[in-house]
Amino acid sequence: MQFVEAHGARIPQIGLGTMTLKGDVCVQAVKTALQVGYTHLDTAWFYGNEKDVGEGLRQSGIKRENVFICTKVRETHLEPDKFRQSLSESLANLQLPYVDLLLIHWNNKDIPFKTSVGALCQAKKDGFAKHVGVANFTTKMLDDAWAATSEPLVCNQIEMHPFINQDKVLATSKKHGMAVVAYCPIARGKVPGADALERIGKAHGKSAAQVSLRYLVQMGVCAIPRSDKPDHLKANLDVFDFKLADAEMAELKKLNDTNMRVVNPPHAPVWDTP
Repeated sequence: MQFVEAHGARIPQIGLGTMTLKGDVCVQAVKTALQVGYTHLDTAWFYGNEKDVGEGLRQSGIKRENVFICTKVRETHLEPDKFRQSLSESLANLQLPYVDLLLIHWNNKDIPFKTSVGALCQAKKDGFAKHVGVANFTTKMLDDAWAATSEPLVCNQIEMHPFINQDKVLATSKKHGMAVVAYCPIARGKVPGADALERIGKAHGKSAAQVSLRYLVQMGVCAIPRSDKPDHLKANLDVFDFKLADAEMAELKKLNDTNMRVVNPPHAPVWDTP
């Protein structure tokens, strides 16, 4: 496994995304993922599966200290009291005293960064999170959050795959020394079957999904694909034994022009335009 380092955090480059995984399906996916070599789990209070993620961790037999665990606080809970309540519920559900990374899941435009980021930083100071960061932040939001923070923000978790252009937010994240964690790295099933990805995969004896993950890895981005299928879980880890040529990376970069966003809820910010 390779890592991305940012402000003291060491984030495994491939992790398991768990959104929509529930109950025993989630428990078994987490258990299997850890047993085949994953060391990075991503969940959120909003997903309603933190109990299952914690149970999967316990059933795996893998030591807690060998797993990098991220959870998130929703935009509805960014004021200090609600923030503490959400985080307290998350830790109780996971049955853990702390998480490795705690994120603001989505910003709330009605709550100033001094308040929301202040609550995030307090969680770290209180020992409930080793590191803190944000998700779904635009370039301006990143700059404003950094102006308000007392702790380093180690990552920005954003939608990222070959069909979306995130150059601006990538550059701003880099400017602040932040890691970028890509969710929906296989574009919710749009990658398999895409001509360029299938053709490049064939040349390397890999799947289109593995090509998409490798593209992100070579860009220095972490990725958290979601799966509950043991063969896919293993395949998603097997992206460190091949390299895409410069011409292949350039061809995949051109797909950014599609600018297809698969996650865009009503509470999303006004996204940066390419």
